[in-house]
Amino acid sequence: MSIPRAIVGFLLLISPLTLLTQNTNLNPAATATAAADQTKDAAKLDHFDPNLVDRSLNPCDDFYKYACNKWIASNPIPADQVYWSTGGGLEMWNDNVLRETLEAASKNDSKRSAVQQKIGDYWAACMDESGIEEAGLKPLQPELNRIAALKSKQEITLEIAHLHHLFHGAWEQGDNQTNSPFFGFTGAQDYDDASKVVAQIDQGGLSLPNRDYYINTDEKSAETLKKYRAHVQKMLVLAGATEAQASDDAGTVVELETAMAKAQMDNIKRRDPKNINNKMSLAQIRELTPSIQWDVYLKAVNAPASEHYIVSSPDFFRALDKLLAEHPLEHWKTYMRWQAIHHAAPYLTKAMADEDFNFFARTLAGQEEELPRWRRCTHWADRDLGEALGQAYVDRAFPPESKARTLEMVHAIERVMHDDIESVSWMTPATKEQAIIKLKGIEDKIGYPSHWRDYSSVKITRDSDLGNVEQASSFEFERWVAKIGKPVDRGEWTMTPPTINAYYDPQLNTINFPAGILQPPFFEKDMDDSVNYGAIGMVIGHELTHGFDDQGRKFDAHGNLRDWWTAEDAKQYEERGKCISDEYTQEVPDAGAGVKQNGLLTQGEDTADNGGIHLALFALEADLKKQGKSLADKGPDGWTYLQRFFLANAYSWCSSVRPEVARLIVTTNPHSLPIFRIDNVVSNMPEFAQAFGCKAGQKMVRANACRVW
Repeated sequence: MSIPRAIVGFLLLISPLTLLTQNTNLNPAATATAAADQTKDAAKLDHFDPNLVDRSLNPCDDFYKYACNKWIASNPIPADQVYWSTGGGLEMWNDNVLRETLEAASKNDSKRSAVQQKIGDYWAACMDESGIEEAGLKPLQPELNRIAALKSKQEITLEIAHLHHLFHGAWEQGDNQTNSPFFGFTGAQDYDDASKVVAQIDQGGLSLPNRDYYINTDEKSAETLKKYRAHVQKMLVLAGATEAQASDDAGTVVELETAMAKAQMDNIKRRDPKNINNKMSLAQIRELTPSIQWDVYLKAVNAPASEHYIVSSPDFFRALDKLLAEHPLEHWKTYMRWQAIHHAAPYLTKAMADEDFNFFARTLAGQEEELPRWRRCTHWADRDLGEALGQAYVDRAFPPESKARTLEMVHAIERVMHDDIESVSWMTPATKEQAIIKLKGIEDKIGYPSHWRDYSSVKITRDSDLGNVEQASSFEFERWVAKIGKPVDRGEWTMTPPTINAYYDPQLNTINFPAGILQPPFFEKDMDDSVNYGAIGMVIGHELTHGFDDQGRKFDAHGNLRDWWTAEDAKQYEERGKCISDEYTQEVPDAGAGVKQNGLLTQGEDTADNGGIHLALFALEADLKKQGKSLADKGPDGWTYLQRFFLANAYSWCSSVRPEVARLIVTTNPHSLPIFRIDNVVSNMPEFAQAFGCKAGQKMVRANACRVW
């Protein structure tokens, strides 16, 4: 998730295409209406059933397969997905709720509210396939003309600012980079004083998911880069270039992006916030990159004065400046033309959208078919006008009693975390005191924001899908930039209400659970505590643990990047963290031969998985005790509460992942694959061995078990 804004999410993501570049979050092009209707009708929620286990297997040998084999066999990956899990039905159900809201609002009624007009006209423009096809490249042509008209390198800066307005990515720093041309720019909390918002500048410029796709020399990486160059060439031809010119230009694009990739900070180093907390004055930034006219850029993006600037990777900007000086203007015009086409492709003609899909979804992620257009449009509407659309979702899908019960579970797990901190033997009283202060300072956000975002300044029409995306992008970019120098908005959410995910924000010191994830199979208000604690309880514990993982522990209760650990306690922590990272540095057969996960990349998420399930289990035990019950008690189905807890947790992760996207995840994403989020975790837990009678020497009983929290 976002590095400069230090947001740490829970899920691998129900749709891992979000791991690709920003414009391919949701796939381009439409399928037939009949296919869309079939997909709509197929929406169903999965519900936990412990009797789905594969009794031909031993849970002590591979618990994930024991719990999930039957579900996986009965639920093959749909052709328009790269990853399918028990949460897939929920994603479809959520999409249908949003679709019905959008369709109702799209009726051109004079009595519509301002919010209904925006979301309804956005939907109408997005679903107008014939209009989009008839328009061709016209919606993008003004930007292509601007680029073609550039006469000197001095004019590049203003065009960068323009591109940052038009397309998503400039304000969204991620695990690997900002997915925008050249670099990213935003306003975000200062690392050393989280009460202030300052300007932050991040590395960017790439179209592929991260730097490794350009610089790795193995056969698979070389083949992918070759296919990427061919894709760029095809897209340029579709945009009007001759084959010869497109071939030359594709070579230029790959050359420039490869050079930027080589200069980027890798995603392991980016995980340490100290490495990206590089404060500079505006004068120093001007000196760092004299080829960029920073005064022109800041004026063009309406940036307020910043007390200082945080530059995530000074080495990247030194290299970028050198590239700007060395390459002629025509090269940069080619690069910017490509970036404009690349980011706009999903909103243009079917031919361009199909080619964009063929490379980014089919080649990189293994997706066989495009998402139906109605799903693409619902996702984009959620992304661009999410808090307008989210109000209707909350009204329909998130009753007050669901929020109340979730909050009860959060408080129960926080109490357990307090006791856990007090009881650990490896921390001194001084560090424990600071940890308790931080824990007590955590704010719990459940379901949706306390106040809804105002989109009144966003101009949405029924005339242009791309035009609406550009309007929404410009609004959001300037909204983030305008934060510079203003008081921190503690009510801010960075996920929309229908999102099936959760996150911890160490600079706000908040845990956040959108209404979208507080649905089956993660949370069911009518299920018993053992199931809810195993599923959503683990999610809650996971996010809480993020406040004390290898990244989160470096922030204090106020969100400041401050070392509140004694030297000895920090050493003790690092030893336990190394146990986790060593355990998760492993071969990943599902991603292809020779693919290995780097446990240093996934250490924070793996620590949160292991800590989260302990906290959820202890909270369940405490709740059962209040009811005069124990974990060993059996329910009417014959399973003990302890067994149901572990089975519910595994069920929420039952998934199938295509090999291509598995490779993508291992390379770019800080989350482990689902099988490891179950088997590696339970193999560290004596409580699991007790639940299923596992003995030393079996695979789910790790000889050197790891535990931090």
